[in-house]
Amino acid sequence: MKQKLLDYFEVDELGTTVRREILAGFTTFISMAYILFVNPSVLGAAGMDKGAVFTATALASALGCILMGALARYPIATAPALGINAFFAYSVVIGMKIPWQTALAGVFVASLIFILITIFKLREMIIDAIPADLKYAISGGIGLFIAFLGLSNGKLITANKSTIVGLGSLENPLVWLTIFGLIVTAILMVKKVPGGIFIGMVLTIILGLVTGQIKAPSRLISLAPSLKPTFGVAIMHVGDINTLQLAVVVLTFLLVTFFDTAGTLVGLANQAGFMKDNKMPRVGKALASDSTAMLVGSVLGTSPVGAYVESSAGIAVGGRTGLTAITTGVMFLVGMIFSPLLSVVTDQVTAPALIIVGVLM
Repeated sequence: MKQKLLDYFEVDELGTTVRREILAGFTTFISMAYILFVNPSVLGAAGMDKGAVFTATALASALGCILMGALARYPIATAPALGINAFFAYSVVIGMKIPWQTALAGVFVASLIFILITIFKLREMIIDAIPADLKYAISGGIGLFIAFLGLSNGKLITANKSTIVGLGSLENPLVWLTIFGLIVTAILMVKKVPGGIFIGMVLTIILGLVTGQIKAPSRLISLAPSLKPTFGVAIMHVGDINTLQLAVVVLTFLLVTFFDTAGTLVGLANQAGFMKDNKMPRVGKALASDSTAMLVGSVLGTSPVGAYVESSAGIAVGGRTGLTAITTGVMFLVGMIFSPLLSVVTDQVTAPALIIVGVLM
């Protein structure tokens, strides 16, 4: 049985070991664990229950990672994409004043279209045909948006009647909390410390607790929060998608997630040395994995799921097979018991993550 698994994942053929794959999976998880706390914070701004979003994020991420590892056999992890979740909350729900329930239904419909174009291999054809410059432009635009959002949440910039945007007040201790997190995280990223963003968040929380800017939680672990506030809401509100504006929202979810995931998959495949003649082997299975996770995620109650560039951290330490992604998925399930920490993950804690990821994009 063990040998069959080793053969299936081509462990020996790819010159790796099970131990190395597990270590790579853990490294990837630490690098992207911040999404467990950032996603509820972002979607919470749209009026969604943070506890339910936390659980939905963990489950959707775990499913996507395990499917990617078991079916596509790639060391690529998936989770609700940072950027499209900000678009969901701030542009669609807050900006367009569309109820989050309807917006979630839009994600559900977009994921169904995703699955259809994946089944008919249209997605693979489009990925091969998309100019690289267009992929970069879309990622760059999303990056600017979420970096601006991070600067705003961290109080580094504020609204200004004269200049539209102005600098925040340095007399505000919360601003210094953001600056501390930004500097520490940037240093960790430059030093290429695995999980730099996550560690930066932890250190910012500690500083906030010590200075009294963040209130300590009553406990550290508990059972995962209930999904009841968000579970199945997307399906119940599909009928609300009956206007041109909502059709555009669905199309935007589809296109942005499509290009973001496509670019990330190709980039990670290049890093791991999987590309052959500018083609990505088993790309159909990889796309089917993230499409399925996106569909299930919308039913559970979270924004679109996509491949994560943080998977490069696991690849960098030697991850080459699906065992890496499966390990990351299992870690997301384990992470569900840490929901009480949501109370200490304030806007100032998540702001540096948004700014840095946005700049990287």
